[in-house]
Amino acid sequence: MEENIVGVTFPVPKWFLDRILDEGKTVFVKPSTLKVQPGMKIIFYASREDQGWHGDAEVESVEFFTNIEEIIRNYKDELFLTPEELREYERERAKWHSRGRRPRPWMVLRLRNIRKYPKPVKPPRFIAVSGRYVKEKEYREILRKAGI
Repeated sequence: MEENIVGVTFPVPKWFLDRILDEGKTVFVKPSTLKVQPGMKIIFYASREDQGWHGDAEVESVEFFTNIEEIIRNYKDELFLTPEELREYERERAKWHSRGRRPRPWMVLRLRNIRKYPKPVKPPRFIAVSGRYVKEKEYREILRKAGI
C-alpha cells in the first residue's frame, strides 16, 4: 500500500523560522521546487544553527509569481522575509540560473495553524535546499519525537 504524502520540508535559517514560529508571520515564500497543495503540512527545518524540525503549519493557499515586487505588494507585513531580504534572495538566485532555462516561479504559501514544537527533532538524513516530501509515517514520528 502506497503511503500518503502529508507535507513538505525545506531548510530555512533559524532566525527566519523564528519569524513564523515566534513572531506570527504567516506567508512563506521560496522558488517552487515541489508540488504543494492546500491542506498539506509544511514542516519547518532549521538549517545552519540549531538544526532540526522546529514546528509545522498547514498550507492554507498556494500562489505562484514571477515578480517579487508583486509578492511584496500583495503580502507586505505577512511575509517572513523583509522586502529587502526577498530582493536579495532574488539577486542571489539569478546568479545560479542555468543558461537557457527559465527560472522557477516563486511559490507563496499562506499558512494557518502554526505550531512550534516543544523540542526540535533531528532528521535522519540531510535535507537539500530544494526540500522534500514528508510521508504520513515520518510525520507521525516527528511529532512523537517532538513530544506532541
